[in-house]
Amino acid sequence: MSQATIDRLIINSPYEEPAQHWRYIRDSRTFSLAEGRRPAGYVVASGASQAFDDPGEFVEIPLVNQIRPRVKAWRETGYPGVTGITRRLLEHWTDEEEFESRRFFFCQLEAAETLIWLREAPDANKVGIVVPTDGRSFERLCAKMATGSGKTVVMAMLIAWHILNKTSYPQDTRFSKNVLVIAPGLTVRSRLAVLEPSHAENYYEAFRIVPSHMLDKLRQGRVIVRNWHALNWETEEKIASKRSVDKRGAKSDEAYVREVLGEMANARNILIINDEAHHAWRVPPDSKVRGVAKSERDQATKWVAGLDRINRARGALTCYDFSATPFAPTGRRSTEDTLFEWIVSDFGLNDAIEAGLVKTPRVVVRDDAVPGARDYKSRLYHIYNDHEVKDDLNRKAQPHEPLPDLVLNGYYLLGYDWRETAKAWKEAGFSTPPVMITVANRTETAARVKNAFDRGRVLIEQLCDPKRTLHIDSSVLDKAETTEEPIAAIEQTGQPDGRERRFTKDQQAEWLRLQVDTVGQTGKPGEQIQNVISVGMLSEGWDAKTVTHIMGLRAFSSQLLCEQVVGRGLRRTSYDINPATGLFEPEYVNIFGVPFTFLPHESHEDTIPKPPKPRAIASKLGQNIEMQPNTLPGRGKTQGNVRKMARRRRI
Repeated sequence: MSQATIDRLIINSPYEEPAQHWRYIRDSRTFSLAEGRRPAGYVVASGASQAFDDPGEFVEIPLVNQIRPRVKAWRETGYPGVTGITRRLLEHWTDEEEFESRRFFFCQLEAAETLIWLREAPDANKVGIVVPTDGRSFERLCAKMATGSGKTVVMAMLIAWHILNKTSYPQDTRFSKNVLVIAPGLTVRSRLAVLEPSHAENYYEAFRIVPSHMLDKLRQGRVIVRNWHALNWETEEKIASKRSVDKRGAKSDEAYVREVLGEMANARNILIINDEAHHAWRVPPDSKVRGVAKSERDQATKWVAGLDRINRARGALTCYDFSATPFAPTGRRSTEDTLFEWIVSDFGLNDAIEAGLVKTPRVVVRDDAVPGARDYKSRLYHIYNDHEVKDDLNRKAQPHEPLPDLVLNGYYLLGYDWRETAKAWKEAGFSTPPVMITVANRTETAARVKNAFDRGRVLIEQLCDPKRTLHIDSSVLDKAETTEEPIAAIEQTGQPDGRERRFTKDQQAEWLRLQVDTVGQTGKPGEQIQNVISVGMLSEGWDAKTVTHIMGLRAFSSQLLCEQVVGRGLRRTSYDINPATGLFEPEYVNIFGVPFTFLPHESHEDTIPKPPKPRAIASKLGQNIEMQPNTLPGRGKTQGNVRKMARRRRI
């Protein structure tokens, strides 16, 4: 039986291989429940990209679909061919009794197993498997994982696998004990510090990735986490264009590597891990990559070219890429972005939604909002492309100019649902509000949206508080993200005599970054933010768990764009299993303006998003816990207690 919308999207256990999936029926634009796992792949616009109900076209990833059954067979036969250390880790990670209710997700295990299989499985198992390169000398392997599916944990698993093998078998050239992790910005770099074995809150102990008796051996390895900006350098041409009297020229590869690697400068055969690797791509031959901002092109090329320099000077053993959307622009239309050819495992957004790893998207219009509210529903799927809206939002309007009526009505209907959610959260005693985010097509539109809220043109009074609205200036935020370390701590308080404190530009940038980074976090600068307005996509560092409503006011021509926008608001707050179903309980986010024609969604009109549990927000390990919350479901054990238990239970 097919249906346009679905009563319950969560149909698979997060801990088992997907057994069924919501299959999209392109001709009728409906879904049916199909047995078996969804093939690896992605959806692109079909050519009718201007229509709000574009059916899209599914494109398989043949290499992943070829590898999956072989990894499964290898797993089921006991991982033949692996070293003793690797076997110990694999048995540890899959020990249900050891981890009880805090097991690794299936997608985490599969991503790690796939990369291990490629390195350690017998050659006979890999006959016919050819992983393309990106055109250069060092190997790149990509794990495609949806936002919120726990890729930081997978990185820690892979680092432990490499370091423990190399320290145990020093002559085995397949492994490295020197790891360089590259992040796309300061916020992500700070969160990835948990990958350093010496970090006080490292993931190896927090998630028991390594048996306790192996921790000392793990610490014999070195892990450095750097912002991609550390890979930047000045070319001879740029130096020549300067008026400075300094004529020393560009750094040699040797000098460059010593500066980038620091204490690891003498290491050889380095393992490289790229987080959000879609930022590291090479310009296609004979292409000017039109439609891509110069800053984005510079970041991509300097990132990957910096790795080339490290490889030339020290040798890169291999490079693991992680991204939810590993696409690179081709220089043609945005709908023709190309998928990385070296993707070897895939767990996409649809898979994550069906396993309950992320929030469940909905398109809800409440009957009690306005008379005939349901009549708006079809137009709310893609507000931007509505005939009354698109031209208006693409002009260089002034901030005070009113938004189109459909946009204002959309905000009212979305805001009405937000207000009901805020009321329920307050009655439940939750101290921070639910959050609505807007992703606009241009700075002028974002300014008009901000003005509409500030002036009360959106008729939801509680949502129009300027002090609780965060209008993100992308250029200011980008400035803060380019540093390797945050500037000195700043406070929001005024001067002792009551005068308003003045920040320097650097302090203003850092204050914005702190607010963006801590939306929904008790006692932090972004605690009471409830309305976030941005242009384009919110950066990868933004993963607030209190997002309940999303408004898209931009074009969506592919699943890639939908995932990049929607993914920012889908992080779960709780990981409690329903004992009756064995599945995660759904958490909801209501979304207007994003075309869900080929993305399944629910339409429960009477369900209000539940407030996050305090233990998930105030996690001792920060806000980027991607596998399980700080307290184990139903057992009341804190991370600290788990660590003590793990130390006592020598494995």
